[in-house]
Amino acid sequence: MRLTFLPFSQPSITEEDIAAVTAVLRSKWITTGRKCLEFENKFTARVDSLGAVAVTSATGGMHLLLKTLNINPGDEIITPSLTWVSTPNLIELTGAKPVWADVDRDNLMTSAEMVEPLITDRTRAIIPVHFAGAPADLDPLRKLAHKKNIPLIEDAAHAVGSVYRDHPVGSTGIAVFSFHPIKNFTTGEGGLITADDQELLDRLRVLRFHGLEKDAFDHKVWERRPQAQVLEPGYKYNLTDLAAALGLSQLNRLDEMNARRRTLAEFYLKQLAEIPELKPLSPPTWPHLHVWHLFVVRLIKPGLSRNEFIERLKHHNIGSGLHFLAAHTHNWYRQKETRHLDLSNTEWNSERLLSLPLFPDMTEDDLKDVIEAIKASLIGD
Repeated sequence: MRLTFLPFSQPSITEEDIAAVTAVLRSKWITTGRKCLEFENKFTARVDSLGAVAVTSATGGMHLLLKTLNINPGDEIITPSLTWVSTPNLIELTGAKPVWADVDRDNLMTSAEMVEPLITDRTRAIIPVHFAGAPADLDPLRKLAHKKNIPLIEDAAHAVGSVYRDHPVGSTGIAVFSFHPIKNFTTGEGGLITADDQELLDRLRVLRFHGLEKDAFDHKVWERRPQAQVLEPGYKYNLTDLAAALGLSQLNRLDEMNARRRTLAEFYLKQLAEIPELKPLSPPTWPHLHVWHLFVVRLIKPGLSRNEFIERLKHHNIGSGLHFLAAHTHNWYRQKETRHLDLSNTEWNSERLLSLPLFPDMTEDDLKDVIEAIKASLIGD
């Protein structure tokens, strides 16, 4: 048994990362400034988008986008239930209703075929989720959204560096990324919106900082100017230069860190092929580049619950994650749901899935420890 606990995830922080943040501290300008602008520009170039708006979190970014849609009580937004609760929570907070789409049983992503029957005259947006580092099948979803004249917002929190049919996720349409510490690279806490609509990008910059015109129309001048006017009531979602400096440094290593994640995932896939009680996700069939944000498996051993298995792993000093308990099974949503939807794939996975440790600084010995702990936990040792 391991002598120290192996967490499910931890950020890869180098001396270069520390130096980048330290340099911003020494500059005496630590809030939103030139580093934030540089970070937005480099991310834009990285994914080949028209532009990017950095924010304090992906949740904040999604909030701003929902605001731009002018959502009203009674409106509906279609999104998978198998996602983090921030998106349905935001939908609820606008007064609208999340309409749950089911997902593929083995890649955990929704599809145009699953979404289309849910569309009504009250549907105001479709929010598919790229899952665990793989992209959803975007072309059919975009075609459906265009046909119905409904905005499509990609939840790309899991997909930093992922590629769909030779195009980086975030290059086309609207996408929201997360830079939380468990993601493929981090700004500490933070997020970013990419879009191919300049008018939308300008409005997002206004909304992220109190609704002031300064951030949108005087983006290169960071001194507070007395003539700045409120164009509309906004929020406080601007990313700091401290966070952006870490993001810039981490962005330089994104390909390296993603390559390491793929190596770790390949080890898991090879080892788990001999452990039928744990079923990994299947890769999508469409052309893509997987960045392995998570390594998700489903426990299918009769008589052993997922929660008990997690506790057994913990006894062996192995951490794990849970991505996710289906949102519609949480108390708030379970009490509110009135329409019966077929969410059989979502519910089957929600009861069985867990995420194994996966982060770039893991060693070969760490991987072997996980596999040995899995084997022991399955038989109850």
